[in-house]
Amino acid sequence: MAAAAAGFTPATARKALFTTTVTLLSSSLSRRASSIRSRNLSCSAAFTAATRLAPQPPDLVRWVQREGGFVHRALRVANHPEHGLGISASSAAAYGDIPIGDVLIALPSQLPLRLRRPTSAADDVLVQLAQQVPDELWAMKLGLRLLQERAKSDSFWWPYIANLPETFTVPIFFPGEDIKNLQYAPILHQVNKRCRFLLEFEKEVQQKLHTVPLVDHPFYGQDVNSSSLGWAMSAASSRAFRLHGEVPMLLPLIDMCNHSFNPNARIVQERSVNSLDMSVKVLAEKKIKQNEAITLNYGCYPNDFFLLDYGFVITQNPYDQVELSYDGALLDAASMAAGVSSPNFSAPAKWQQDILSQLNLHGEGAVLKVSLGGPDVVDGRLLAALRVLLADDPEAVHKHDLNTLMSLDVQVPLGPTVEASALRTVLALCAIALQHFHTKIMDDQAILGGGPPLITQLAVQFRLQKKFTIVDVMQNISRRIKMLSPQKSTG
Repeated sequence: MAAAAAGFTPATARKALFTTTVTLLSSSLSRRASSIRSRNLSCSAAFTAATRLAPQPPDLVRWVQREGGFVHRALRVANHPEHGLGISASSAAAYGDIPIGDVLIALPSQLPLRLRRPTSAADDVLVQLAQQVPDELWAMKLGLRLLQERAKSDSFWWPYIANLPETFTVPIFFPGEDIKNLQYAPILHQVNKRCRFLLEFEKEVQQKLHTVPLVDHPFYGQDVNSSSLGWAMSAASSRAFRLHGEVPMLLPLIDMCNHSFNPNARIVQERSVNSLDMSVKVLAEKKIKQNEAITLNYGCYPNDFFLLDYGFVITQNPYDQVELSYDGALLDAASMAAGVSSPNFSAPAKWQQDILSQLNLHGEGAVLKVSLGGPDVVDGRLLAALRVLLADDPEAVHKHDLNTLMSLDVQVPLGPTVEASALRTVLALCAIALQHFHTKIMDDQAILGGGPPLITQLAVQFRLQKKFTIVDVMQNISRRIKMLSPQKSTG
């Protein structure tokens, strides 16, 4: 191996890299990690290059093939101008286009990396640690297993792990200034929540490991801190697959396929995850041309999900949304701004309260998070609430079921006057949401045009897409209001 010839062995690489602090988890985590760094990574060095864990990692394609997997002869790992590092079809004329239905990659049951049943005292300790992780942070559970293999000097999965990124562009690693640059409270809440968890979990892990004999140490005596935990959680969240709702798995090589809402491939799991005959395949959904990136659909999600778990932002994401909190005072402010008179937003009548309760927007256990944007344009529960609160005829409202009241496609269920008032209130909510950002669209475009560092670019692009989502909603609602004008004048 060339790396060994240069004095770099897999064993020493694991030990050195395992304790490396990737970069800032946040301002608090970076201060916490500064005393335990064994490799100094500046922000620009960490986030401008697709550096892998090992300087000269093993050939991943050959490893998959050697261990019984299949890789289509026309595939290669390469940097694609649009998608970055990933799997692409070869540009060599000898291979030609890949036909629809061809198997691109196939992994037998031994290649996916997942949580396993304990087979040793060290595994028991690992399971006990994983049980302390909330289910919503499933990536940390799988990340512990990944850390265990990363620490192991003779890990079967080292050729795969060595090819993993040394750092991830998820917000828990953003410098403090770029955390602020997101300018969006819901994602800031999630980032802070994850950072707090990592700091607290670090203490729990170290307390547990302090009592474990070296022979039973799941990480072979190596230090585990908030930085290494953050790396592992990010690796799992950005690369794992949960097929058929089963146990999440890291799928070597397959996890290098990039995302597209219009993918050219799909992933298929054959047989149960616990079956010895289980396999995971990637099949061509379309004819794949030479030099074309192989893409999968990670899911139809807003940019919050993609940035938090994957570290990228999708421009013109049709599923992006802006979250709002359903609040009577906010609706009152919006109605005033829209010139809509309604005393019922803060003090709904009893019959209106009953319908709001059915919408889960009133009473104990109410879910007050609503949204603008995405395929529905306006959150159905918010739209129904506005229609009901602006109506003064209970009988007219009770003629319609909730699905009708929640649908923007249903034309004026309570009449054009109520509909126009509801839509104007939505417009005002959009304007208020825009005002919560500290910068304007033109400011963000100017920053991006100046070629900022990658992380600043991600943060600014994220908030810019939120603003575009709001503007798109405003344009859609404005068109609907214009279409209502003739009905309102004659209604």
